[in-house]
Amino acid sequence: MSVPPKPESPLNRRQFLRDGARVAAMTGLGAIFGLAATRSAKDQSYVWQIDPARCVYCGNCATACVLKPSAVKCVQSYPICGYCDLCTGYFVPEPNALNTGAENQVCPTAAIERRFIEDPYYEYNINEDLCIGCARCVEGCTRFGNGSFYLQVRHDRCLNCNECSIARVCAGDAFRRVPASQPYIIKLTAHE
Repeated sequence: MSVPPKPESPLNRRQFLRDGARVAAMTGLGAIFGLAATRSAKDQSYVWQIDPARCVYCGNCATACVLKPSAVKCVQSYPICGYCDLCTGYFVPEPNALNTGAENQVCPTAAIERRFIEDPYYEYNINEDLCIGCARCVEGCTRFGNGSFYLQVRHDRCLNCNECSIARVCAGDAFRRVPASQPYIIKLTAHE
């Protein structure tokens, strides 16, 4: 003798409201997460930056920026640097002497600081407060050296103008918009 199946109980009001509340909560959460994802994709902010591979050392960074001194500064890629005695980014071609005299330096503001490490090695550091972004050191280091000096927009100084005044006149078309979450283009090799 088989037992007939028990008829399903009708949905009561409490169960209906509980299930309805769950569906509404899940739908609401899905809408919130979808809106947040869409908004973060739309609101992705961008900043101006210089691509070191495209920079032609034209000098416009020093003169065309709305800030004085420019928000563009020379930076040093230490893994590339040869720590040379005769640094072509620091000394003018054929210097009178290998000393820190102003007549021997490429930089017009003495923003490059030369520090002895051990014979024959020196370390070169950029004093960003003195740097005007003229690119003279970058040109010397790239043409005759290993290219460890390069220009970057320093975002703690930059106003992030909607249409960057330097980007408009950049001879090498080196300025580009990059995500603010990754605002710097780091130069890791001499050929970048």
